[in-house]
Amino acid sequence: MPEARTAILALLRAADAMEAIPAPDPSGLARRAWSPAERVTRLRKGMEAVHTEFLEAAPEDWPRQVLDFCRREGVADLLLGPRSGAGRALLAARSPGDPELVPYEEPVENFKDALFHRIGAGFTGTLAGVAETGGLLLEPGPEEPRLLSLVPPIHIALLRASTIEDTLAAAIRNRGWGKGRTNNALLISGPSKTADIEQTLAYGVHGPKRLVVVLVDDLVG
Repeated sequence: MPEARTAILALLRAADAMEAIPAPDPSGLARRAWSPAERVTRLRKGMEAVHTEFLEAAPEDWPRQVLDFCRREGVADLLLGPRSGAGRALLAARSPGDPELVPYEEPVENFKDALFHRIGAGFTGTLAGVAETGGLLLEPGPEEPRLLSLVPPIHIALLRASTIEDTLAAAIRNRGWGKGRTNNALLISGPSKTADIEQTLAYGVHGPKRLVVVLVDDLVG
């Protein structure tokens, strides 16, 4: 086994030394150029078609929108990354009567029961939106671990309109991916769904039953 480990590490070091790989531009799709407002419209249309829900918010009031939504929906515990900028903003906005904000700051083994059986919703930011297909691009990491968006029955995602890209290829190119290793990324279009052999579609079987996008209107003009 030590030999296998040494071989794997050697491959990873060699990959870091490789020249940057150009981001893909399949069939010229990255050259689409919709207006910022059209990107919002296309993203919403695509995501609402697969049962994604939207809350509209201004840059200054989105934390209140998130907390009020949780109160209306009976969400008692909201899991968040306390070290992310969005997580800190939510913690600062909480007032008496709001749901409990649960920081994700321990190894999952220490609070597995609460994560899988008590937490009502998980909150994350997003890296970007994809207008062409309708989707959210997330890059999980230490500030917002992967399970925040994969385990709780409701996933609440913060999306700033200014970050919506025309295509996935454009999002990859504009973030410099392909110039070395990146964290695992998630592309999410709606709540978890699956189909049985009779092609009956069911939501929430293997992940969140609901995806709620808090769309922040930060477009200028």
